[in-house]
Amino acid sequence: MNDQQQIKRKRRHLRDITVLPVLITLLNAMCGFAAIHFAARGMDKPNLLEKPELTFFAAAAWMIFFAMIADGLDGFVARRSGNESEFGGQLDSLSDAISFGVAPAFLMLRVVENHLRTINQSIDASPFFGNLLGRLLWLVAALYVCCAVMRLARFNVENSPDEKSHINFSGLPSPAAAGVIAALVLLHSDLGHELRGIAVVSNSIRVVIYLLPFVTVGVALLMVSRISYVHVVNRYVRGRKSFGYVVMLLLLLLALIWKLQLTLTIGGLIYAFSGPARRLWRKHIGKSETTIDSPQPPDDQSSLTD
Repeated sequence: MNDQQQIKRKRRHLRDITVLPVLITLLNAMCGFAAIHFAARGMDKPNLLEKPELTFFAAAAWMIFFAMIADGLDGFVARRSGNESEFGGQLDSLSDAISFGVAPAFLMLRVVENHLRTINQSIDASPFFGNLLGRLLWLVAALYVCCAVMRLARFNVENSPDEKSHINFSGLPSPAAAGVIAALVLLHSDLGHELRGIAVVSNSIRVVIYLLPFVTVGVALLMVSRISYVHVVNRYVRGRKSFGYVVMLLLLLLALIWKLQLTLTIGGLIYAFSGPARRLWRKHIGKSETTIDSPQPPDDQSSLTD
């Protein structure tokens, strides 16, 4: 009887849903779905904006960034209004699985596949048909999706509702991993249009596409790792900061205005690989510095020989 009452209570609770946070979370999911749709369109150009560098691939990458904004807003609105709920948390994870799991993996797959076809290499990115390169690309995309879903599920299990505990993440957050892939696609689209008249530079930009599958594997493994990552907003934006710190943030904002795609790419890569770099520093260099600085205990035998 008690179990039936609990089930009824849960069903009754789900009838009352806070509208604004849920709508923002669903906007996150819609942006992810739009990213998948645009990635399927390929190198064609939308007719909405007269921007020659804005291909459907670039539009898909921007949709992922819009999903990141919506993902940050829904939690902020829910906390400010005091309307956090288990339903909202589960809905947020499902939306993240679309926007930061499936969408960036499919975008990477389509971008690399399209590029290899333009240089007269036949490729069919299918797990059962096509050549070896196509199957490897499909496996890279599938690995990323699996890691992103596992990362989100682990976060749901280990997440604490206390906002003060969200100073560090265990593993690379899925929005950051998706942002790295989207930023690389935008960088290739932007620089490819600006420097297409310079043959040597234009050919070197292809390196971005060749690196994309390797970066995808790297961020996928970092998502399921136990490497600690700082919460950027909670650590670097909230609270009182010094005047020099505000000036540094202003310079970062100006860099975003000056060269948005390049700044997003550099910032995303630095954040993604800052976790392993910090762990290596603490494990090797930091330990050796502590050993050097710490006073050595007296050695009675050595003092006798001296």
